[in-house]
Amino acid sequence: MSCRKCAATAAPRCPRGSLGTVVLAGCIPRRARTTSPSMARGRDGLCRGGRAECGGAAAGEALRGGPRGRRTVAAQRSLNKMNFITRLSALCLRKGKMQQRHQSSRRPAAPLGSRILTDPTKVFEHNMWDHMQWSQEEEEIAKQKAAENSLVKVQWEDQDKYEREASQYWNEFYKTHKSNFFKDRNWLFLEFPEILPDKKREELKTKERSSEETKSIKSFSLKNEMLEEGEKYWKKNYGGGSTSVEGHMCDKTQAKSFPDNPQGENGGEEVGGPESFPGSNATYRILEVGCGAGNSVFPILKVLCSTPGTFLYCCDFASGAVELVKSHSSYNSAWCSAFVHDVCDDALPYPFPDETLDVILLIFVLSTIHPDRMQGVVNRLAKLLKPGGMLLFRDYGRYDTAQLRFKKGHCLSENFYVRGDGTRVYFFTKDEVWNMFNLAGLTEVQNLVDRRLQVNRKKKVKMQRVWIQSKFQKPLLLSLNHPDGTIKGTLTDNCAMDSRNRRV
Repeated sequence: MSCRKCAATAAPRCPRGSLGTVVLAGCIPRRARTTSPSMARGRDGLCRGGRAECGGAAAGEALRGGPRGRRTVAAQRSLNKMNFITRLSALCLRKGKMQQRHQSSRRPAAPLGSRILTDPTKVFEHNMWDHMQWSQEEEEIAKQKAAENSLVKVQWEDQDKYEREASQYWNEFYKTHKSNFFKDRNWLFLEFPEILPDKKREELKTKERSSEETKSIKSFSLKNEMLEEGEKYWKKNYGGGSTSVEGHMCDKTQAKSFPDNPQGENGGEEVGGPESFPGSNATYRILEVGCGAGNSVFPILKVLCSTPGTFLYCCDFASGAVELVKSHSSYNSAWCSAFVHDVCDDALPYPFPDETLDVILLIFVLSTIHPDRMQGVVNRLAKLLKPGGMLLFRDYGRYDTAQLRFKKGHCLSENFYVRGDGTRVYFFTKDEVWNMFNLAGLTEVQNLVDRRLQVNRKKKVKMQRVWIQSKFQKPLLLSLNHPDGTIKGTLTDNCAMDSRNRRV
């Protein structure tokens, strides 16, 4: 093989170094070069110009066993080892970068809900800021914008059409966007850990506490993987069994793999029989109302499919959305049942009895329903909960950026708007939410306004986002009914009396 810098014959070429300099097995690095005219070819084997040391007098003397030849061979062996270390170091750097680059599901450096904007000059350093406090001036400006875009109302004939054909508009929406419009709600378990059974919730807490240990194990596994690759490279090019690099032996016996735990089987499969229903054999049941294309369903199923005794129901009044859920590769009727249902129609039966559900999810769905029909929907859903069951709610809050962006002519009624595609949206206050669920007989566990500042760093645009997040529970009965049929008390009677004072 010929040296790239001269035409002299050299030993087999070494791989490219981490700094991009090509180093030959029989060459001295450029740092050792000299421009002395006396260092011509033949003297100590240096090429004219001193770019690299190739075969020459030293190589010939090495064959004869001369002192200069022995020194050259020793230098070559030292360079071989240096080249190996350089290559392994570059491999470690590349592996580390690849590991970070492909971990797209990593949690942000700051935990969710803890990124507080203290310096307004740094507002464009992140995409989202938590727990924003509005000034009196900002709130007045928002009220004014909402009042302005509500001046011109949609005609009554058109309002009636949007109500009658609501499912058709949503079908067109999912026909157009499929499952690409909304992102999967992987934040659900952080905001609503009540989705999971107590046992599974404790498991997740344990995993959270041991996250640092898990990172350490993964780092150890990656390190051994790189050392094993280094050993293979050494054996292929230089022979030998093992070598020492930065104090670690490159030995196959050190490399260990940590495979993912296999998913367990679900214990909530339905059983046969005339009185059975989907999920009748489960001990923990969840319903998501307004499931859409499954952006909440499938993050939940990832956990439930390894949790025996659990079952998930999901419904939507848009048949196209339900078809998208059923056609998803992760859908399995063993632990999930998707069905078309209009929650505004009280006459429509559910595929399971009342007081069957442990959790009901209402995530950005109640806002799509006409305000006059919301209370009836909440009352009906409350009957589906077991005593002690939880209803988890998250939706648009009053004066959210989405509300303030509407133009005149899109307002149906106060704080109720129609989008350009015919779908509708309402913007709540936490008091409205509390009143609805309280009238349905549910007790407040959480009811808050979530204000965040969303930032488009490229366009330098700031958007004030407002959401309402709530958790309400169906009371547990403490005592039997009186002879006259009235209930003496409930476990949460006192909590209900104080809930207004506890709202944040």
